[in-house]
Amino acid sequence: MRGGDIETSGLFSYVSCEARVPGGHPLRAIRAIVDEALEVLSPDFERMYSPIGRPSIPPEKLLRALLLQAFYTVRSERQLMEQLDYNLLFRWFVGLAMDAPIWDVTVFTKNRERLLAGDVAAKFLSAVMGQSRVKVLLSDEHFSVDGTLIEAWASMKSFKPKGGVEPDDSDDSGSPGTGQGVEPVPQGRNAERDFRGEKRSNATHASITDPDARLFKKARGQAARLCHMGHVLMENRNGLVVDAMLTHATGTAEREAALAMLERMDGRHRITLGADKAYDTAGFIAALRGIKVTPHVAQNNNGRRSAIDGRTTRHGGYAMSIRIRKKIEEIFGWAKTSGGMRKTRHRGQDRVGWNFTLTAAAYNLVRLPKLLAEA
Repeated sequence: MRGGDIETSGLFSYVSCEARVPGGHPLRAIRAIVDEALEVLSPDFERMYSPIGRPSIPPEKLLRALLLQAFYTVRSERQLMEQLDYNLLFRWFVGLAMDAPIWDVTVFTKNRERLLAGDVAAKFLSAVMGQSRVKVLLSDEHFSVDGTLIEAWASMKSFKPKGGVEPDDSDDSGSPGTGQGVEPVPQGRNAERDFRGEKRSNATHASITDPDARLFKKARGQAARLCHMGHVLMENRNGLVVDAMLTHATGTAEREAALAMLERMDGRHRITLGADKAYDTAGFIAALRGIKVTPHVAQNNNGRRSAIDGRTTRHGGYAMSIRIRKKIEEIFGWAKTSGGMRKTRHRGQDRVGWNFTLTAAAYNLVRLPKLLAEA
């Protein structure tokens, strides 16, 4: 017998979000790790908020929602709020009841700024990696480092001279080709712009949209783009992120960031550090050896002499580090596709860096349930 296409709705519903989420869903294991890390951060949250006044969005719920944005490639916070309204899985992960109201997107964004000021993303990453069950998965001797470009939320038309004087593409009449002093026709906010013959560099130009963005390219033959540079320090046993940071895109940023992340490691003993050819400079290699780090850096013999000699390459561990360090590209690949970091949605180095670090933590959370099950 064919059933009728009749919409029915009960007066009351006694099914919770918890009952709707399957017992074997991957987010259940992730939620347990996240809740343990947020419990560690609770004293930091207490210091960030005033004991009086109107209650804000709980920072725990806000962080869980931002993690969902990275897990499911939600392209904006406005769309995130929309999905929280009807997606029961999202409601369960964040900690909202079936009939709980959803926050206004502007209120959500304003509360996120408070977490930015407290450097919560870096503390959250540290809290996740500091759990006892996670520590056994990490190597404490072998690490790799690399950097990647993150396209800024700024167009090339925003890259203008720092003095504020734009080159004039028209003739003396004020309108190209008329010769009669005709008033120029308004071009709109996205007017045509001809860059041919104009020399532009970071020394003379800056983006008016995102002043922290820099014009940069990583290899010859590639187009220069306005971008930031993200850096990751990875442990070599399972390829998990142990530290992340964001800097201006410069030719020396990768090596400077590597040294900065190594200095932030607590209780460090002698370790090895794998890296690509961009790190093969005499100054960087000497700096690593000065802080008791064995440089397992790929040799750059292209028209020059490598700073890595036989005392390093003769060991079997060197070849292993060179092979394993390529796993770091998986981190960047996930962050740019699923994590939405190919082109950032934020402006300013602080906001982009905060989001980059939280995305690195999200990458770890995606991989940890399977690694913990196999351990």
